[in-house]
Amino acid sequence: MKRKEKFFKRNGRFLLQQEVSSNDGSVEKTKQFNSEELEKATDQYIEDRILSQGGQGTVYRGMLSDGKIVTVKRSKVVDEGKVKQFINEVVILSQINHRNIVKLLGCCLETDVPLLVYEFVPNGTLFQHIHDPNEEFSLSWDMCFQIAIEVARALSYLHYATSIPIYHRDIKSTNIRLDEKYKAKVSDFGTSRLVAVDQTQLTTLVQGTFGYLDPEYFQSNQFTDKSDVYSFGVVIVEILTGQKPISSTRS
Repeated sequence: MKRKEKFFKRNGRFLLQQEVSSNDGSVEKTKQFNSEELEKATDQYIEDRILSQGGQGTVYRGMLSDGKIVTVKRSKVVDEGKVKQFINEVVILSQINHRNIVKLLGCCLETDVPLLVYEFVPNGTLFQHIHDPNEEFSLSWDMCFQIAIEVARALSYLHYATSIPIYHRDIKSTNIRLDEKYKAKVSDFGTSRLVAVDQTQLTTLVQGTFGYLDPEYFQSNQFTDKSDVYSFGVVIVEILTGQKPISSTRS
């Protein structure tokens, strides 16, 4: 119990409580999973359950006791910056309800590193389908066109339909997942930011992915909704050409 309490404090419990009080309690709806049920769901985080690994951590496929298939995102390292990023993702996703955005089901703060639990989106990422297509199935032009429309709807929702506008700040093909019907789901809100309604830009350290970054943001540190739109434009070119935004083989 002491060990769990230590992790709970370190993984941002107080930061989360602070965000709850400043966000009209919307974060309270986020379910708190316990460590045992997530260990059981992922078979003690065995390699067979790994869906992807990246700079922020490892993503596992899990099955809850009620049979529901979920995705468990396990952070790689715990430092203050990563904890803030983790809590930020919880806060933002708990306020979002849109069919083209991955749904957050809950989190767990009582393990050595914080965990996020999402709905399971089974058909990989748009990046995989463009650059490493399955021989048995490839996306048709109509499907690609529909995916582009769905990502545009998700961005429009984030920028204009939420009570406080949200800038995603890392739109790219690896953050667009496809469900069982190959409908798009925008994911990975670790670096996203809530922005005051009357605020048109956000001054931050440059974050994002090279190739998708708005050049003006890169030079000025001023991120706007149009910076997200620029990244979306790069995804459109990626769909049209089948090329990666940055390639060592191109001049």
